[in-house]
Amino acid sequence: MRKESRYNDRKRYFEELATSSRKYFISYVKGFKGIRGSAVLEIGCGEGGNLLPFAEEGCEVTGVDIAPKKIENATAFFAETGHSGSFTCCDFLSFPDDKKYDVIIMHDVIEHIEPEYKASFLGKALSLLKDDGIIFCAFPSWQMPFGGHQQICKSRICSKIPFVHLLPTGLYRRYLNLFNESKPIVDDLMSIKRSQMRIRKFERLCDETGAKRLDRTLWLINPHYEIKFGLKPARLVCPFDRIPVLRCYLATSCFYILGKKS
Repeated sequence: MRKESRYNDRKRYFEELATSSRKYFISYVKGFKGIRGSAVLEIGCGEGGNLLPFAEEGCEVTGVDIAPKKIENATAFFAETGHSGSFTCCDFLSFPDDKKYDVIIMHDVIEHIEPEYKASFLGKALSLLKDDGIIFCAFPSWQMPFGGHQQICKSRICSKIPFVHLLPTGLYRRYLNLFNESKPIVDDLMSIKRSQMRIRKFERLCDETGAKRLDRTLWLINPHYEIKFGLKPARLVCPFDRIPVLRCYLATSCFYILGKKS
């Protein structure tokens, strides 16, 4: 019942993301750039919860998402808070490029982008960044227990079993169909499986697109798990964050700060 409420009650989801952003995401960004009065863009903004604390700090916030209902919700939820935000529904690759931003947020988005579009996607983000701007990118390591986002499944069994996304593709699809998961959910999970956003893979993507990696913070317990599950956030510390195989299985969230290479 709690899971159903979280994923179906979009206002609650908005408020939960705002809480995590206010407590953890915005402080992480501030460690690398002052934000008061900044122009902030979130790619894949959903209902806009991550952006609310930035608006509270006096930022000019803009969100873009491909889902019309999410943009509709973001506009309505922001209006209820009394803060201003601009929200656009479109494929990010067609988003207008006539403005540059101080801060760009990509939170739990890059793992949803099909492999053949990833370089264009990150390259587009870099093109919208001011020369001294930064990108805050976060994603779950593919091999961590729920790196396949199987928690979105309607079946309680499918949503609770860790590492099942690591099954061979055909077997994984049959497993999801066995529990009568809907076609949109199966298609989404198959897309994430094709993506397989691993730590080293992401860093190669940064190198390929000209993104300068300014920081990497790996989390054993994702900061957002505090509001979701009541768990205290914990970083993945040395030596575990230095061992490629271990960190891929242990990092529930990977935080990066990116900039433009000179």
